Amino acid sequence: MAPDILAEITSMLVEIVGDEYLLAEEVTMETTFNQDLALESVEFVALAELLHHRYGSDVDLMGFLAEKDMDAILAMSVGELVTHIGRITHASLSRAAAAAPAGSARPPASAASPPSAASAASAAPALSAAQAAPASAG
Repeated sequence: MAPDILAEITSMLVEIVGDEYLLAEEVTMETTFNQDLALESVEFVALAELLHHRYGSDVDLMGFLAEKDMDAILAMSVGELVTHIGRITHASLSRAAAAAPAGSARPPASAASPPSAASAASAAPALSAAQAAPASAG
């Protein structure tokens, strides 16, 4: 699970700071947000928003940071966030499994990947064309 979460966070960081910066710095569990990535507060806010869209309201980056003192925030590694997300999503999946009727194996909506912007954009023209087609009088 951690490698998947690490890959997702890395992808989010590329979206936020740009791939030309991250190509020079491989993101690992030991990578720090402050010293290695030099993330600024506005970039943390952008990361929090992306995490919320991906994992739902259970993964609250700002709440997670609020539990730390300034030194801990400055020293925080990507691995700490990966571990936090892993704990939250595991607990969410466990609660969903316990609440699901027997034989139901559907994951909660927050565990499913949201459709990418590219897939949504490619589906939009097809819908528009279908809606624009005149109805045949049968």
